[in-house]
Amino acid sequence: MIVGLVEEGRVHLGGDSAGISGCRLTVRKDPKVFRNGPYALGFSGSFRMGQLLHHAFKAPKPKGDGLHRFMTTRFVDKLRACLKEAGWARKESEQEKAGTFLVGIHGRLFIVYDDYQVAEPADGYAAVGCGNQFALGALHTLATANLAARERLTAALAAASHHSTDVCAPFTYATAPSVSELLELKALRQQDATLPGQRQPADTAERSDAR
Repeated sequence: MIVGLVEEGRVHLGGDSAGISGCRLTVRKDPKVFRNGPYALGFSGSFRMGQLLHHAFKAPKPKGDGLHRFMTTRFVDKLRACLKEAGWARKESEQEKAGTFLVGIHGRLFIVYDDYQVAEPADGYAAVGCGNQFALGALHTLATANLAARERLTAALAAASHHSTDVCAPFTYATAPSVSELLELKALRQQDATLPGQRQPADTAERSDAR
């Protein structure tokens, strides 16, 4: 299960470690939440899809205004191509199907559903996967509490773990930087590039957490 919320221009995600197959539960070491460039991603459902999102998906970087339009077009187009190339995408009644996951980018939280529709929750928080109802209740209750984002995510995950047999610790977390933080990173890279003997590979700073 994945939970996410927006706080002070940053998107924070948290995930559990349960791998479910019928009545069998496996505590997975590979995380359900991670960074990929400027994005924070967290998936529910197939771990294969999550591995592709983490290691194979070359997510395009947003440019200019219209972030929701970008997510529903360029982002989804690249996602579909990645999943199809890796042999994971499937069709049901001639309609393409994928999986459900959360995306944090530029201080905004999105849900990508299995039919590739992109939703942005007005509440500023979301939960997907097994036990999401319990987590959503906790996030709603704690929305006005004087707690840090990590504490609220942990409480939501703990509530789902307590009430759902398909959710378990340990919990992992990932944060998508704010727009201002990304601009600072870009300025630092440009500054380093102007210094002799200080050449830096493109996207090194942004993609370091996604490997």
